[in-house]
Amino acid sequence: MTETAETAETLRQQVPGTLAGKRMDQALAQMFPQYSRSRLKEWLLTGRITVDGRGWRPRDPVAGGETVELHAVVEPETRVEAAPVAFRVVHEDPALIVVDKPAGLVVHPGAGNREGTLQNGLLHRYPELAGVPRAGIVHRLDKDTSGLMLVARTVQAHTALVRALAKRRIRREYRAVCRGALTAGGTIDAPIDRHPVQRTRMAVREGGRPAVTHYRVVERFVAHTDVRARLESGRTHQIRVHFAHLRHPLVGDPAYGGRLQLPPGTDEALTATLRGFRRQALHAESLALAHPVSGEELEFSAPLPADHAALIEALRAHRKRREAG
Repeated sequence: MTETAETAETLRQQVPGTLAGKRMDQALAQMFPQYSRSRLKEWLLTGRITVDGRGWRPRDPVAGGETVELHAVVEPETRVEAAPVAFRVVHEDPALIVVDKPAGLVVHPGAGNREGTLQNGLLHRYPELAGVPRAGIVHRLDKDTSGLMLVARTVQAHTALVRALAKRRIRREYRAVCRGALTAGGTIDAPIDRHPVQRTRMAVREGGRPAVTHYRVVERFVAHTDVRARLESGRTHQIRVHFAHLRHPLVGDPAYGGRLQLPPGTDEALTATLRGFRRQALHAESLALAHPVSGEELEFSAPLPADHAALIEALRAHRKRREAG
């Protein structure tokens, strides 16, 4: 089975005053984050997006208060085959699925990953998702990040969940182990954009898209900290980039973590654990949202995967040995 369905919808929004002075294409990217910048620009140029009833150019500045009407016709960009893939379902009902994605599982097919992705598995387990954009996937996790993801079973639920995400009405909390000893929680408010040289990476950059991460300390170790992080925005690699920006990169992060650093007095057990942890120590632990149809308040959680839990145990044991002298 393949994902081939075309979906259509009309969306209307007023340009927030906070975007005054931005280019129209920049404003659209923040107002409709469910669509790519290139697609929004194309729709603007072809008349599928109108502003106060007329066409605008991508470079035209907005003043705030303009009414944007978007006539979206979305065709699948790729044909995605249904195939069995292992993942745990935390919740399912006629409108919503919540899955616990294991680390190592790619979410969407792409170059070098045409098969064996979460999207392939969703289409196999729930054939009706062929008629929903991106097989119902509302947001993504990096390949080596584990944890909870939302999947919509209908176009209407998908639209409602994407809007709720854009309006910050879905609470997402992550567990992470970072390098260095954080003394207290805090907020990281730093814009994120593509790295100016390494285009597969992101970076904190002036003029980038607004990004806010709140965090609090769960447990401190000799030279590492277990934290909970809550996303206020949802930029690519946001938590990984933000903690690297603080000079507290996540353990095992291949893109932002730099070279392995062993804490003082590290014994063989902890050295082996840290050397063997080859992915970012990041887990999407909990979700809280209003159901897209009933409005019922829902909360979901997923336990730490075995390797993440073992990392924390190794750091805790090392701390106890140091304290015992």
